[in-house]
Amino acid sequence: MSGWHHIADINAYDHLLFVMTLCAAFQLVQWKQILVIITAFTIGHSITLVLSALDYIPSNAKLIDTLIPATIMLTAISNILNYKKDKETKVSKTNIKYAIALVFGLIHGLAFASNFKFMMFGGSILLPLFAFNVGIEVGQLFIVILFMFALWIYTKFIKGEHLKWNLFVSGAGFGIAITILLKTLNAE
Repeated sequence: MSGWHHIADINAYDHLLFVMTLCAAFQLVQWKQILVIITAFTIGHSITLVLSALDYIPSNAKLIDTLIPATIMLTAISNILNYKKDKETKVSKTNIKYAIALVFGLIHGLAFASNFKFMMFGGSILLPLFAFNVGIEVGQLFIVILFMFALWIYTKFIKGEHLKWNLFVSGAGFGIAITILLKTLNAE
């Protein structure tokens, strides 16, 4: 389960930050939507892994390192701007969020590509891809469960409002992502 090792690696904090920011807008009762959106994200980076492993996508570490914090920042902004609008209009934008998670998964998959190519050893990509993605999905779901448990404690015992949770997590995600982006841009 090398995908699990990638998620558990402290250097993958940008990936974990994206997953938590992505989930911030969802309430506990929306656990099915959370599972779908995390799976859409996994499908996105699976597609990129295959394309990268087959050398259809060139690797540009600088571009990838710039795009990943941008995906976190855009997700955070979307969470904050659309939260109140979603509640007022009673219109679900979940399908749009699934599509965004899929597209952003394509970008995050590029960061996994070098690890995945190392696993392949020049052989078939099917079994390594499946194993890697199962590990990543299990790792992501573990993080989501911990995150949602924290949300449950916040709403059940602290009696906090979900809007404040969303604002805090999304704001923190944005702030950390902008720090990552600035560090990347200054690393020349």
